[in-house]
Amino acid sequence: MILDIFIQYWFLILLFFLVAILYSSVGFGGGSSYLAILALTGIIFTQIRATALLCNIVVVSGNVFLFHQQKKIDWKKTTPLVLLSVPFAYIGGYLIISKEFFFILLGCTLLFTAITMWISKQMISSDQKNIASKPIQNGMYGGIIGFVSGIVGIGGGIFLAPLLHLTNWDTPKKIAAAASFFILVNSFAGFLGQYSNPNFEMDGKFTSILLITVFIGGQIGSRVSIKYFTPFQLKKATAILIAFVSLRILWKYLL
Repeated sequence: MILDIFIQYWFLILLFFLVAILYSSVGFGGGSSYLAILALTGIIFTQIRATALLCNIVVVSGNVFLFHQQKKIDWKKTTPLVLLSVPFAYIGGYLIISKEFFFILLGCTLLFTAITMWISKQMISSDQKNIASKPIQNGMYGGIIGFVSGIVGIGGGIFLAPLLHLTNWDTPKKIAAAASFFILVNSFAGFLGQYSNPNFEMDGKFTSILLITVFIGGQIGSRVSIKYFTPFQLKKATAILIAFVSLRILWKYLL
């Protein structure tokens, strides 16, 4: 059975492995790329959501552990972000949605992701943190992003990080740390919401193979410096890939 899965999906498994190596080698997770790749397959959309969230958990768990060891997570400022995002991510994952609605929302989300990745630059160059912490505002940000993330099947970091940069929330490293923790807890919550949904479907063996693939690739990439690609080049290449996928999805389900 497992051999049959490898034979049927060998190219998809290889793509996941390569993406994990490349992105982890320069400090990225590649979560949006996994979602974009899955969206091009014939896999049922409920499984796409669940698989993408589980891949997020595997990818960012190590990052969160390292950030915590380095004391880069400002818990006082990060906690309000996740207080509302977790229950709303669960609700978003639990919602019963149509295939058409999912792919239209996914297409819009991926298009936003591509544009953000293409134009974004590091907006804070100093190590001076933002003076004022705004827990109510942070809670609102987290709740909205968590809800959308739960529906689509992403961790929400692609929405949160640019927003935190624009609002001068903190230093780049602490924003990355907060976004990693945000992705981790919202991926858990979104997956639990989907699992609670009566329509939940997932091929456990196929998903397990992808998760093991991502884990191995990520471990290799984090230990091997790949000099052929810079973070900037990967960011631009990913933006093009995700834009292509998003436009293809929107063309199919809107026209």
